[in-house]
Amino acid sequence: MGAELNAKTQGRKDARDVGGLAPWRPGDFALSEGFRDTPLGPLPETWEVVRLDAVANLSRGISWRKSEQSSDGVPVIAIPNIQDGRVSFDIRYRIDKRISPAKRLYDDDILLVGSSGSVHNVGRTAIVKNLPFPVAAFASFLAKASPSEQIDRGYLYFLLNSPMINFAACSKQAADGKFNLQVRALGTHPVPLPSFSEQRAIAHALRTVQEAREATERVIAATRELKRSLMRHLFTYGPVPVAQADQVELRGTEIGTIPAYWEVVPLGRIAVVKGGKRLPKGHAFSEQPTPYPYIRVTDFSRWSVNVMNLKYLTPEDHEQIKRYIITTDDVYISIAGTIGLVGTIPASLNGANLTENAARIVIQDRSRLDNHYLVGFLASEVGQQQIATRATKTSQPKLALARTQQIPVPLPPLPEQQAITRTLATVDAKIAAEEARRGALEALFHSLLHHLMTGKVRAMALYG
Repeated sequence: MGAELNAKTQGRKDARDVGGLAPWRPGDFALSEGFRDTPLGPLPETWEVVRLDAVANLSRGISWRKSEQSSDGVPVIAIPNIQDGRVSFDIRYRIDKRISPAKRLYDDDILLVGSSGSVHNVGRTAIVKNLPFPVAAFASFLAKASPSEQIDRGYLYFLLNSPMINFAACSKQAADGKFNLQVRALGTHPVPLPSFSEQRAIAHALRTVQEAREATERVIAATRELKRSLMRHLFTYGPVPVAQADQVELRGTEIGTIPAYWEVVPLGRIAVVKGGKRLPKGHAFSEQPTPYPYIRVTDFSRWSVNVMNLKYLTPEDHEQIKRYIITTDDVYISIAGTIGLVGTIPASLNGANLTENAARIVIQDRSRLDNHYLVGFLASEVGQQQIATRATKTSQPKLALARTQQIPVPLPPLPEQQAITRTLATVDAKIAAEEARRGALEALFHSLLHHLMTGKVRAMALYG
């Protein structure tokens, strides 16, 4: 199984040599029964610690000259193809060159990003599934890990995704600023090696959670697509069942087909658009929370506000710009840089100051226009098109307040506006619930990844 690397006998220098890790010093913490010190910290006594290259073959990909590129050549997987743990087969490069077996790709091969502008992206890992080409290669900025008979492929994949592998310690920064993975250094990295049966149990447990998370992602994507379809239906036919849509009398307008009895009016006829205000020049945000929150475009999220990273004004700065606030009855819209983000603010932020890169839409007659309905329309495909046509097309796109007031808005009767709002809110609640489930599964996955790879939770026990 390869030479065991035991920090108890090899000491601090060898622990650093085999992986470039900050060494684990024996006796740092009291060991639990059945555990021992290793270069990776406490691990079960029955587990080995070996060099990665003792159980997996690591190889760089292929390089080529521009003259060897060919539209009908062998497809090459490159860094952009590594996406969310999987390999995309949207091929950018094909080459007319002999591909040695070591540089070829096969189903279930494990690929690692070997070069990146950020050290945090080095080692980003994906697994090849359903390769659609009879022959394919991988580029030199990637590396491939091929498991030996001593290590389970699934276990190796999750191990490479775990904090047990210190890719930063195995990388060097080049003159161009990119970090490059040193394959030889990675090969000397110590890795935990349970019995083969436990490796398979660990991989199975992690794969189960991963598949649940991926299933939740598919539900979120499907629900978002349902919402887009619903919005097209609701702003074309109104809040009627799909089966009754052919019974709605329609008419053509500047914003498309709508029910014949709906009005279309410029936003400025039913609302006033007011700008926000920047922090006074040379001033800084308060270092501590104050009663004066300041909402930026980066805080806009899901038709509302993400309060996790709010900034706050000092009392003195608030006094200078206190007129530039937003209330819970208003609608915000981003008007500089990122154009067209819309939403309302939660009650906890009523009266907060608003950035100069956004505007507040103040509804003049709430018996004619519901603020949540307005958000839904402006966020729809038609609403976003109307916003985009009025924004300046420069390096820093902007939407003038006067142009914002020109946006045409369909006006059904208020009860229909509220019915449309309730329908969209139901779908939003479903998306939020699934996103919370995804977050819980993500947290569970990372917790299990740590505890299973360190033996603090034994995978065999999970399955009786």
